[in-house]
Amino acid sequence: MELLIGDKVWSSWSMRPWLALRHAGAQFTETLIPLRMADTDARIRAAGSPSGLVPALKDGDLVIYDSLAICEYAAEAFPEARLWPQDRAARALGRCACAEMHGGFHSMRGELSMDLAKRESASLAPATEADVRRMVALWNSLLARFGGPFLLGPDWSNADAFFTPVATRLRTYGVRPSDYGDTGPAGVYAERLLEQPEYLAWERDALAGAPVA
Repeated sequence: MELLIGDKVWSSWSMRPWLALRHAGAQFTETLIPLRMADTDARIRAAGSPSGLVPALKDGDLVIYDSLAICEYAAEAFPEARLWPQDRAARALGRCACAEMHGGFHSMRGELSMDLAKRESASLAPATEADVRRMVALWNSLLARFGGPFLLGPDWSNADAFFTPVATRLRTYGVRPSDYGDTGPAGVYAERLLEQPEYLAWERDALAGAPVA
Protein backbone atom coordinates (compact mmCIF):
# COMPACT_ATOMS: atom_id res chain seq x y z
CA MET A 1 0.00 0.00 0.00
CA GLU A 2 1.01 3.59 -0.67
CA LEU A 3 -0.47 6.62 1.09
CA LEU A 4 -0.27 9.99 -0.63
CA ILE A 5 -0.16 12.79 1.93
CA GLY A 6 0.51 16.51 2.19
CA ASP A 7 2.92 18.39 4.45
CA LYS A 8 2.68 16.89 7.92
CA VAL A 9 2.80 20.27 9.60
CA TRP A 10 -0.40 21.39 7.84
CA SER A 11 -2.37 18.48 6.41
CA SER A 12 -4.99 17.48 8.96
CA TRP A 13 -6.85 15.31 6.43
CA SER A 14 -3.66 13.37 5.69
CA MET A 15 -3.02 12.86 9.39
CA ARG A 16 -6.27 11.02 10.03
CA PRO A 17 -5.81 7.92 7.84
CA TRP A 18 -2.05 7.90 8.49
CA LEU A 19 -2.76 7.54 12.21
CA ALA A 20 -5.33 4.82 11.58
CA LEU A 21 -3.02 2.82 9.34
CA ARG A 22 -0.09 3.15 11.74
CA HIS A 23 -2.28 2.14 14.68
CA ALA A 24 -3.43 -0.90 12.71
CA GLY A 25 0.16 -1.94 12.01
CA ALA A 26 -0.35 -1.68 8.26
CA GLN A 27 2.72 -1.85 6.06
CA PHE A 28 2.61 1.11 3.70
CA THR A 29 4.88 3.61 2.05
CA GLU A 30 4.11 7.30 2.27
CA THR A 31 4.53 9.74 -0.57
CA LEU A 32 4.60 13.32 0.64
CA ILE A 33 3.59 15.99 -1.85
CA PRO A 34 4.30 19.60 -0.82
CA LEU A 35 1.18 21.73 -0.49
CA ARG A 36 0.66 25.40 -1.32
CA MET A 37 2.82 25.18 -4.43
CA ALA A 38 1.90 26.18 -7.98
CA ASP A 39 2.25 22.59 -9.15
CA THR A 40 0.68 20.88 -6.12
CA ASP A 41 -2.50 19.83 -7.94
CA ALA A 42 -0.58 18.48 -10.91
CA ARG A 43 1.83 16.55 -8.71
CA ILE A 44 -0.98 14.98 -6.69
CA ARG A 45 -2.78 13.88 -9.85
CA ALA A 46 0.44 12.55 -11.33
CA ALA A 47 1.01 10.53 -8.14
CA GLY A 48 -2.33 8.82 -8.64
CA SER A 49 -5.08 10.75 -6.81
CA PRO A 50 -7.99 11.19 -9.26
CA SER A 51 -9.45 14.06 -7.22
CA GLY A 52 -6.24 16.06 -7.17
CA LEU A 53 -6.40 16.00 -3.37
CA VAL A 54 -4.64 14.22 -0.54
CA PRO A 55 -4.84 11.85 1.18
CA ALA A 56 -5.23 8.97 -1.21
CA LEU A 57 -4.48 5.32 -0.50
CA LYS A 58 -3.26 3.08 -3.31
CA ASP A 59 -3.67 -0.65 -2.72
CA GLY A 60 -2.90 -2.54 -5.90
CA ASP A 61 -5.16 -1.14 -8.62
CA LEU A 62 -7.52 0.37 -6.03
CA VAL A 63 -7.26 4.08 -5.19
CA ILE A 64 -9.24 5.40 -2.21
CA TYR A 65 -9.21 9.18 -2.25
CA ASP A 66 -11.15 10.23 0.84
CA SER A 67 -9.88 10.28 4.42
CA LEU A 68 -12.97 8.74 5.97
CA ALA A 69 -13.17 6.04 3.31
CA ILE A 70 -9.51 5.17 3.94
CA CYS A 71 -10.17 4.83 7.67
CA GLU A 72 -13.16 2.57 6.96
CA TYR A 73 -11.03 0.51 4.58
CA ALA A 74 -8.34 0.14 7.25
CA ALA A 75 -10.93 -1.02 9.78
CA GLU A 76 -12.10 -3.75 7.43
CA ALA A 77 -8.61 -4.75 6.29
CA PHE A 78 -7.22 -4.96 9.84
CA PRO A 79 -10.11 -6.03 12.12
CA GLU A 80 -7.72 -7.09 14.87
CA ALA A 81 -6.77 -3.42 15.34
CA ARG A 82 -10.33 -2.63 16.50
CA LEU A 83 -10.49 0.68 14.67
CA TRP A 84 -14.22 0.40 15.32
CA PRO A 85 -15.53 -1.12 18.57
CA GLN A 86 -17.60 -4.28 18.67
CA ASP A 87 -20.54 -2.48 20.26
CA ARG A 88 -23.02 -1.50 17.54
CA ALA A 89 -24.18 1.68 19.25
CA ALA A 90 -20.59 2.82 19.74
CA ARG A 91 -19.83 2.21 16.07
CA ALA A 92 -22.91 4.12 14.98
CA LEU A 93 -22.21 7.13 17.18
CA GLY A 94 -18.54 7.03 16.25
CA ARG A 95 -19.46 7.20 12.59
CA CYS A 96 -21.85 10.07 13.33
CA ALA A 97 -19.02 11.96 15.02
CA CYS A 98 -16.61 11.33 12.15
CA ALA A 99 -19.20 12.41 9.59
CA GLU A 100 -19.87 15.60 11.57
CA MET A 101 -16.16 16.38 11.62
CA HIS A 102 -15.81 15.44 7.94
CA GLY A 103 -18.61 17.73 6.78
CA GLY A 104 -19.01 20.34 9.52
CA PHE A 105 -17.21 22.70 11.90
CA HIS A 106 -16.46 24.99 8.95
CA SER A 107 -15.69 28.11 10.96
CA MET A 108 -13.36 26.30 13.33
CA ARG A 109 -11.53 24.61 10.47
CA GLY A 110 -11.15 27.92 8.64
CA GLU A 111 -10.10 30.12 11.53
CA LEU A 112 -8.04 27.54 13.44
CA SER A 113 -6.18 25.87 10.60
CA MET A 114 -3.74 23.15 11.57
CA ASP A 115 -0.14 24.30 11.89
CA LEU A 116 2.01 22.17 14.18
CA ALA A 117 4.88 24.65 14.04
CA LYS A 118 2.87 27.62 15.32
CA ARG A 119 1.76 28.84 18.73
CA GLU A 120 -0.41 31.92 19.13
CA SER A 121 -3.38 33.22 21.07
CA ALA A 122 -6.54 33.53 18.99
CA SER A 123 -9.62 35.69 19.53
CA LEU A 124 -12.38 33.56 18.07
CA ALA A 125 -15.26 34.66 15.89
CA PRO A 126 -18.74 33.83 17.23
CA ALA A 127 -19.22 31.06 14.67
CA THR A 128 -15.92 29.48 15.69
CA GLU A 129 -16.84 29.73 19.37
CA ALA A 130 -20.09 27.92 18.56
CA ASP A 131 -18.12 25.19 16.77
CA VAL A 132 -15.79 24.75 19.73
CA ARG A 133 -18.74 24.53 22.13
CA ARG A 134 -20.32 21.87 19.95
CA MET A 135 -17.01 19.99 19.78
CA VAL A 136 -16.64 20.03 23.55
CA ALA A 137 -20.23 18.85 24.02
CA LEU A 138 -19.74 16.04 21.50
CA TRP A 139 -16.56 14.84 23.15
CA ASN A 140 -18.04 14.96 26.63
CA SER A 141 -21.20 13.12 25.62
CA LEU A 142 -19.25 10.25 24.06
CA LEU A 143 -16.73 10.07 26.90
CA ALA A 144 -19.57 9.92 29.42
CA ARG A 145 -21.56 7.34 27.49
CA PHE A 146 -18.72 4.93 26.77
CA GLY A 147 -16.53 5.57 29.80
CA GLY A 148 -13.35 6.76 28.06
CA PRO A 149 -10.46 7.15 28.03
CA PHE A 150 -11.07 7.41 24.27
CA LEU A 151 -14.25 8.59 22.58
CA LEU A 152 -15.77 5.14 22.09
CA GLY A 153 -14.41 3.41 25.17
CA PRO A 154 -11.12 1.85 26.20
CA ASP A 155 -9.67 1.40 22.71
CA TRP A 156 -8.37 4.10 20.37
CA SER A 157 -10.53 4.17 17.24
CA ASN A 158 -11.13 5.91 13.94
CA ALA A 159 -13.14 8.51 15.86
CA ASP A 160 -9.98 9.44 17.76
CA ALA A 161 -8.06 9.64 14.50
CA PHE A 162 -10.58 12.13 13.23
CA PHE A 163 -10.34 14.42 16.24
CA THR A 164 -6.58 14.34 16.82
CA PRO A 165 -6.02 17.27 14.42
CA VAL A 166 -8.61 19.23 16.42
CA ALA A 167 -6.59 18.65 19.59
CA THR A 168 -3.55 20.13 17.84
CA ARG A 169 -5.59 23.19 16.83
CA LEU A 170 -6.73 23.80 20.39
CA ARG A 171 -3.12 23.69 21.53
CA THR A 172 -1.79 25.82 18.67
CA TYR A 173 -4.22 28.67 19.30
CA GLY A 174 -4.44 28.42 23.08
CA VAL A 175 -8.11 27.45 23.07
CA ARG A 176 -9.12 25.96 26.43
CA PRO A 177 -12.11 23.59 26.45
CA SER A 178 -12.91 24.82 29.97
CA ASP A 179 -13.88 28.18 28.43
CA TYR A 180 -16.46 26.44 26.26
CA GLY A 181 -18.43 24.31 28.68
CA ASP A 182 -15.92 21.61 29.60
CA THR A 183 -15.66 20.54 33.23
CA GLY A 184 -12.54 18.46 32.66
CA PRO A 185 -13.08 15.39 30.46
CA ALA A 186 -12.71 17.09 27.06
CA GLY A 187 -9.50 18.87 28.04
CA VAL A 188 -7.97 15.68 29.41
CA TYR A 189 -9.04 13.82 26.28
CA ALA A 190 -7.42 16.41 23.99
CA GLU A 191 -4.15 16.04 25.89
CA ARG A 192 -4.40 12.25 25.72
CA LEU A 193 -4.72 12.32 21.93
CA LEU A 194 -1.45 14.22 21.67
CA GLU A 195 0.35 11.67 23.85
CA GLN A 196 -0.32 8.68 21.57
CA PRO A 197 2.80 7.16 19.99
CA GLU A 198 1.42 7.37 16.45
CA TYR A 199 0.68 11.05 16.81
CA LEU A 200 4.10 11.75 18.36
CA ALA A 201 5.75 10.04 15.40
CA TRP A 202 3.78 12.23 13.00
CA GLU A 203 4.66 15.36 14.98
CA ARG A 204 8.39 14.55 14.99
CA ASP A 205 8.35 14.16 11.22
CA ALA A 206 6.29 17.34 10.81
CA LEU A 207 8.57 19.55 12.88
CA ALA A 208 11.71 18.08 11.36
CA GLY A 209 10.53 18.94 7.87
CA ALA A 210 8.30 21.94 8.53
CA PRO A 211 8.10 24.08 5.38
CA VAL A 212 8.59 27.81 5.47
CA ALA A 213 5.18 29.51 5.24
